[in-house]
Amino acid sequence: MVKHSNGSYRWQGIDVHPYKEDGTIFKSVTRQTLFHGGDDLNVELRYFEVGISGYTTLERHQHAHLVTIIRGCGRVLIGDKVIGIGVHDVVQIPPFTWHQFQPSEGEVLGFLCMVNPERDRPQRPTTEDVESLNANEDVAAFIHL
Repeated sequence: MVKHSNGSYRWQGIDVHPYKEDGTIFKSVTRQTLFHGGDDLNVELRYFEVGISGYTTLERHQHAHLVTIIRGCGRVLIGDKVIGIGVHDVVQIPPFTWHQFQPSEGEVLGFLCMVNPERDRPQRPTTEDVESLNANEDVAAFIHL
């Protein structure tokens, strides 16, 4: 891994990609795929970096995630709870659970994310889902749609 002069984490020989396709709601997020699976290891390991004032997409899906924070601190929505996170924290995102990551103010949040290489596409919240999420004041204050 190389830490660039701008503070971003980059791995030699690994391309930096946009987090997702256009049309999905997120801000200041990049993705690097560090391991594509193989040798009887059926996982994909990715590094995501969420820039200052950024956030990942509010979504859920059938597959689970295992996330390890390696840079900065922030908060994560898991279901109906907003939880503080920092370096070396391990976060499990169960299947079909709403989740969204955000760095603390003035911070960059970097995390490794392990998933199954063959997985379903994320689901975005419906109007009814948003109403249900917004019923919890902490969640309503946290999420970006």
